Amino acid sequence: MNEHRSPCGPNRDVEKSAVSTYEMTVDLVVVEHLGINLYSNIAAVLSEAVANAWDADARTVSVELDQAGDTIVITDDGVGMTVDDMNNRYLRVGYARRDDDTHTGDSTALGRPVMGRKGLGKLSLFSIAETIRIQSAKDGERHGCMLTSQGIREASGRNKPYHPDPLDDSEITVEVGTRITLNNLKSERLGVTAAALRKRLSRRFSILGMQHDFNMSINGQAITADDRGDLRSCEYLWTIGSFDEATDNLPKLKTQKQIEFDRVAENPAWIIDGWIGTAHKPSDLSSRDAGNLNGVVLFARGRLFHENILDSISDGRLYTKYITGRINANFLDKEGDVDLATSDRQRVQEDDERIIQLRDHLKRMLNYVKDDWAEWRGEQQLDDIIQRTPALNDWLTTLRSGPRRQAESMIRRIGRQHFETDDDRKELLKHSMYAFERMRLRGMTAEFAEAVDDADKLLRLLADQDSYEASLYLDIVTSRLEAIQGLMQAIDNNARESALQQYLFDHLWLLDPAWERADGSERMESRLADEGVIVEDLTEKERLGRVDICYKTIAGKHVVVELKRAERNVNVLALVEQGTKYVDKVKKIATAQGEKYPNVEVVFVLGEPLAEETENPDRLRRLMESISPGSRVAYYESLIAKANKAYSEFLEKRDQFATVQRIVDQV
Repeated sequence: MNEHRSPCGPNRDVEKSAVSTYEMTVDLVVVEHLGINLYSNIAAVLSEAVANAWDADARTVSVELDQAGDTIVITDDGVGMTVDDMNNRYLRVGYARRDDDTHTGDSTALGRPVMGRKGLGKLSLFSIAETIRIQSAKDGERHGCMLTSQGIREASGRNKPYHPDPLDDSEITVEVGTRITLNNLKSERLGVTAAALRKRLSRRFSILGMQHDFNMSINGQAITADDRGDLRSCEYLWTIGSFDEATDNLPKLKTQKQIEFDRVAENPAWIIDGWIGTAHKPSDLSSRDAGNLNGVVLFARGRLFHENILDSISDGRLYTKYITGRINANFLDKEGDVDLATSDRQRVQEDDERIIQLRDHLKRMLNYVKDDWAEWRGEQQLDDIIQRTPALNDWLTTLRSGPRRQAESMIRRIGRQHFETDDDRKELLKHSMYAFERMRLRGMTAEFAEAVDDADKLLRLLADQDSYEASLYLDIVTSRLEAIQGLMQAIDNNARESALQQYLFDHLWLLDPAWERADGSERMESRLADEGVIVEDLTEKERLGRVDICYKTIAGKHVVVELKRAERNVNVLALVEQGTKYVDKVKKIATAQGEKYPNVEVVFVLGEPLAEETENPDRLRRLMESISPGSRVAYYESLIAKANKAYSEFLEKRDQFATVQRIVDQV
């Protein structure tokens, strides 16, 4: 027999009319929306129990996870609860401790800032379990009760208070603090191992360890700050304010810097601390157990406040893919201010002035981080790339001091980019070396190196007129000659318009060496389809008199390319009518999207010459200009002849670059 008996006694056969020891009043809607359906993962649910233990001045919290045995047990050594405490605080849904506890209020007896606020977290336990047993000890009194989701539903359905069943004395084993046992687990909402749960819980609290006199464990293994794994992924680290976590066991850390961003500029009384770090590559931030570490976790009062504030900053630049970090901002959860946290405490009210100012402050801080990151990463990448690719150093030694500095700058910029494989990086390096050598002959190495900010920009540069003329190298020339042969074969076979369209769309340089597919094409094409200009169905296309077109934007210009079958005879007036419709539609859509004066150009690509081409070329030019300035007619044969002529001249000069070719082959 236990020394202290439960106030309700061991007899479970007591008449229903007897006075119940425990009482809980809650509407079914509250249970469904703020309990059973509040959270979707076990880490978020258990965080509520851990936060309650912190508020109870517990020094240790242990979680025993036995999914096979259908049980989770959470035990803390806090102050515990009497029966009155249980009824008036724990079983009172919506009990707001900071407001309702006039004795301690905003802080605990040990001076800890209270984490709980809404008084709803206890219901979240029903997200993962059907049955909850709670037992507690305080002031020499030990007692306990059992809650079931079914019992709450039935009482709520009758609009009656819910009376949890008292536990038998034989079931009460707690001596200090509180023990919560979850049974009848919902397996579909668990799905994690103890190791994974340890990592995810560690990322939800910043008050773990001796410094805060608060310790957690799962299945007997302590949860530490190191379980988060984010710091261990960092190559570069920027610390803010009073950050004081140990950084002596960070295997990937190369550079660390303290930065002065601990006070929000618009309100210096709002203080933050923490750190921002970047990984060597984005995949270093992917963890099966801890989840995605690419983001900045926001804490207030030692508890997760926002899972990733980086998402709300809307910065899509490359460096953000490498970022991880933690920021403490206690001013977001200051007593007396409006509560910013949503009910599940995983997001915030984004339009609150505190969040707006914090976001603006973090944007400025991240811009500072980005500049350091670019400089540090560039220096490191140059060394790393040369170490992995010794042939690059051979090439650099062939350059004088000025071009060499520019070549090194180019390599650093390439090194800062993210590539799925080293082969992708090497391929880009090869083409960059080719282009650099061509630019060196023209005295333009500085411009070229400066332009290489990212992979996309470099590829665009290689596709423009300079790179077209610079395609003296055998591998590039060969591939383009093969493309010309492919177009010739398609024309000889009198391919359908759709086939020619796709071929020229894949090789736009045949129409104009400076052309490329630009951002915005897909959206305009979608609108043109809505307007009935582009029709995929052949029958519908024939009924409407429409044909496929190739559309793109180039340097602020809208270009529509209309292709006809090589052997098809076309009337010039029909072209004018068709082109005018295209221009009208494109201008209408572009104007609706905010362009005041859309610049539209239509290019017709034909196989058979128009009669006006020889009989009245001035009239043909005027008719094309009547469609829109710059509109014109091109012919497949002339495209092929011009391309062949350009590349045959380049082939004659290949020997000038034999040395570079040999070096590149080694990269």
